[in-house]
Amino acid sequence: PITPGELLCLGSSLAFSGLFYYLYRRKARVVARIQEAPKLQVDDNLPALVSAAEGRCLPYVALEGIVLPAKAALTSHYHEGLQGVIQKLLLKEHRLIWNSLARSW
Repeated sequence: PITPGELLCLGSSLAFSGLFYYLYRRKARVVARIQEAPKLQVDDNLPALVSAAEGRCLPYVALEGIVLPAKAALTSHYHEGLQGVIQKLLLKEHRLIWNSLARSW
């Protein structure tokens, strides 16, 4: 006979397995979309292509070409000779509200 404790363990194990499988499949779809992203060249036609796109935004594209840093290129601490640049830095500040119950912002 199966005890209620064993049924509880089996049920929770199945629930966690289902949850983790759902999260895995969701992330796998995102990875598949990124891998299928169209490859575009950085050239004079790129601004026209972006402005013609819906919402003036191209989701998941791979840009290929030579870019120049505004100040200095970033160098990798882990791979010698690997350099990169930052295209855009977005800073979003959330409004802070004082919580008098928790005495925190």
